[in-house]
Amino acid sequence: MRTGGLALAIAFAFTSGLCAFAPRAAEAAVTATDDAGNTVTLPASAHRVISLAPHVTELLYAAGGGAKIVGAVAYSDYPPQAQQVPRVGDNRALDLERIVALKPDLIVVWRHGNAQQQLDRLRALHIPLFFSEPHKLDDVATSLTRLGVLLGTQPAAQAAAGAYRRDIAQLRARYAQRAPVSVFYEVWEAPLMTINGSHMISDVIALCGGRNVFAALEPLVPTVSTEAVLAANPEAIVTASQGATSPDQPLPSLTRWHSWPTLTAVARGNLFAIDGDLLTRPTPRLAQGAAQLCKDLDLARSRDTDANAHANAHATH
Repeated sequence: MRTGGLALAIAFAFTSGLCAFAPRAAEAAVTATDDAGNTVTLPASAHRVISLAPHVTELLYAAGGGAKIVGAVAYSDYPPQAQQVPRVGDNRALDLERIVALKPDLIVVWRHGNAQQQLDRLRALHIPLFFSEPHKLDDVATSLTRLGVLLGTQPAAQAAAGAYRRDIAQLRARYAQRAPVSVFYEVWEAPLMTINGSHMISDVIALCGGRNVFAALEPLVPTVSTEAVLAANPEAIVTASQGATSPDQPLPSLTRWHSWPTLTAVARGNLFAIDGDLLTRPTPRLAQGAAQLCKDLDLARSRDTDANAHANAHATH
């Protein structure tokens, strides 16, 4: 990136673009707290917003602010119209000149997904930043309502938050108290990585009546050994995939577990892959991913019942 070009762009933002931050007629200042605990105050609801994470783009659309998004990073692909939004880089490298040229009055940042050096440069632009990093299931609804305040789209944001909360509540009422299923969630194959109990996916597992076998580990995404998985002997192994897959046709990364046929998850055929966009992005679509996981774990329960019935029948003979 040309240093001189960026300096000129920033200077232009301060000399001729400050009107973007001035209060608009008949509009009052708006305030919301972001996921870093910062108070974000705008002189008026945002009209030109840049999203620096795919999940943020989804949240902005769900909160009723799609028409206000003027820039987004790579992989901002949902809803479909998000694919037409101008790109400003990705989580590894942002085009700061492009960002300045778009004259945003709000930038929504992925708190730990954007590099610290990039965040420091963004702060130097003196454009309001809202940090987004939902950690728990209900944080998705909270994010929607907070963004709705900053966007001036509260009715749409509250409606989306309410629908999401109802979906999650229905799943919890249906599945959370069912017979527990021990679960190993595989994030990555080599090295073998999983999630601990503080991760949102662990929340989803609990919602479905599952038990994360590595919930007690640190850090958030710990590395584990194959031996540790074998010792935990989970009843189900789950991973994220690109697109939907069939429970009867597990991904290659899961079929390698067939090398250990006595592993309960393998013996019962409980190797499940779920569309990663529905399970790893903290957006309203997380309810869809949770619904799929709940169905998979219920299938694992039925196979447990079948296995016990078969064992009992064998014992009587």
